[in-house]
Amino acid sequence: MSRLTDLIARAKSKDPQFGADLEREFRALSSRLSFGLNFERHRPEAVELSQRPVRRGDKVRVLPARGATANGDQRLWLVKKVIKGGNKKQAELQLLDASGEKSTLPLNDLVVVAEFRDTIYPGLVSTGKVMRGDDKPWHTVINGENYHALKALTWTHRGKVDVIYIDPPYNTGAKDWKYNNDYVEKDDWYRHSKWLAMMERRLLLAKELLNPVDSVLIVTIDEKEYLRLGLLLEQAFPECNISMVSSVINPAGAGRNSDFSRTDEYIYFVRFGEARILPEQRNEERRPVTWDTLRRSDLSSVRPTRPGQFYPIYVNLKTHRIEEIGEPLPSDIPRESCPERAGCVAVFPVRPNGTEMNWGITVGPARKRFKSGYLRVGKYTASAPQPYVISYLTAGIIEDIRMGRVEITGKAEDGSVIASYLTGRLVMPMTTWNKPSHDAQRYGTEILKQLMPDRRFPFPKALYAVEDCLRHVVAEKREATVVDFFSGSGTTLHAVMRLNKQDGGRRRSIMVTNNEVAPGDQKSLRENGNRPGDLEWERWGICEYITKPRIEAAISGRTTDGKPIKGDYQFIDEFPMADGFQENAEFFTLTYETPVAVNYQSAFSHIAPLLWMRAGSIGDRIENLPVAGWSVAYSYGLLIDLDKGTDFVKAARKTKTLRVAYIVTDDERRFQSLARRLTEGVEAIRLYESYLSNFAFANGDDA
Repeated sequence: MSRLTDLIARAKSKDPQFGADLEREFRALSSRLSFGLNFERHRPEAVELSQRPVRRGDKVRVLPARGATANGDQRLWLVKKVIKGGNKKQAELQLLDASGEKSTLPLNDLVVVAEFRDTIYPGLVSTGKVMRGDDKPWHTVINGENYHALKALTWTHRGKVDVIYIDPPYNTGAKDWKYNNDYVEKDDWYRHSKWLAMMERRLLLAKELLNPVDSVLIVTIDEKEYLRLGLLLEQAFPECNISMVSSVINPAGAGRNSDFSRTDEYIYFVRFGEARILPEQRNEERRPVTWDTLRRSDLSSVRPTRPGQFYPIYVNLKTHRIEEIGEPLPSDIPRESCPERAGCVAVFPVRPNGTEMNWGITVGPARKRFKSGYLRVGKYTASAPQPYVISYLTAGIIEDIRMGRVEITGKAEDGSVIASYLTGRLVMPMTTWNKPSHDAQRYGTEILKQLMPDRRFPFPKALYAVEDCLRHVVAEKREATVVDFFSGSGTTLHAVMRLNKQDGGRRRSIMVTNNEVAPGDQKSLRENGNRPGDLEWERWGICEYITKPRIEAAISGRTTDGKPIKGDYQFIDEFPMADGFQENAEFFTLTYETPVAVNYQSAFSHIAPLLWMRAGSIGDRIENLPVAGWSVAYSYGLLIDLDKGTDFVKAARKTKTLRVAYIVTDDERRFQSLARRLTEGVEAIRLYESYLSNFAFANGDDA
């Protein structure tokens, strides 16, 4: 060992980078387990950042010539200088090997490369949003290399995530994933160790995000890697309780030559701390909720006693649906003189004998119930003083709906909800799942076709299978944060939205996917002169072509060509897919900043989404540096001028929803002084020290 240490020291004195690389590999070998799962960690992964501008000091590769289909020069070059003169910007390059070869090439022919041991300073730029959820938290979809996105989340969500669900590449050998910009094929001798190295790096980062007291990691896999994955999970999470479920996803079976037809895959549940698997309900019986008559019946509630509770409810005589709730009539105004509405009859609370009563609730709550479907129209009787009986759901039943004790299964013809209390026995789920709802073809591929009739994605997960996995761990956590860093088509986000609809939850999800173009499409794009980074290339990537449109369609209820989605959701809650979801989602692309730009706040617009995410991804966002020196949004505040500290603290104290206060200063003493003046429970964070130090110390030594 001492001899090796001396040799490494000599190597570092002659070539610091080579010596550091050698030392890292030596440490990895010396720490190798003598038992358990042993595998080559390989050289650090690297990713090409096709949309990142080339800067001095970057590592780059030379892109293939336009029209060429082969990979370009895979060697790494260092940008020594950027030459801006003339029509084309150029870069002076030096090869990162012992030869030190030099070259000068146009910037447009270079692509920046980030190795996973490099320090990164991440940012986000918004690329679109869909908003239908009013004040609900936002789901976020990040287009970027998932290892770097996980690094970014170590600053925003360290120890705060309730569930991570991932469906990683299954390592089939059929070009289903890349290692260092090359597809890993079936005849690669190091296929399994490359996959393990890739997974281990990401799982260790995922561990930093999960709440150590109560959280769950869920990983799906098939028979090609499930044994190695099981050992890797045992080694990476020795403190956890790990269970494996076999789930039938292809009841017809996938035929294989001279082998069993495969019908199932495997799901690992890795539980941290006090996390537990929740039971499922069996043998359900439904008891319809009770609707109370909206008209008060006691004689102490005749019309003059409650002036604000005598108002018209306009019911359409053809559809028998409520169209509007009018304003209360003063007690001296006859009901016959109320404003008319075309095609409607004005319904007032009147007894059969003609006695004018009051409605049971005032006009404000009545309108809220109408909007939610909590008012019901009875049978029409033309000769009655009150031609329609109006019923409503009481506050207690509405609370039971919110808490999940009452399930809404649809809507009646008059627009009122169909709701029932659930009764039945709770049983623990078994380790073998054979549910029709988990059929990947019917409820994965076919659902995607309904959402995006003109687009295809290989092997999407069954929506209801992901939903069931999540329900078993977050059914009792209505504010849960769910992360998926192999999100593919976005099934996990879709499943979270369904859970929220079922129980009124406000769960938020963070999806990470890349914008990789399918191998077949890459060839035709290259032949037509396109390269990664070109608009025509990027529009065909997974995120832009599949993930974003799928989420937009699911929320809006309209397909990618703008038509209402055909068909209904099934199981648990059945409703038209065209209804969409009352949810918010925003799409981002991961950016790579410099510490200088961050410190001088020229990169603030890219750091702003991270500040918002750390504060809960809820409410408005501070997009630009505040001219006043400070600003307070819904869940966080930002102070950039310490001389305005008193004004900032006053505003922060008035904002009851404030969670985080960001204070920009290098003066620790003044920061602490301001932090002590904030409301108890508000987290004070010093910028940009907190951000920069997080990434400076988490610079990929494990990569």
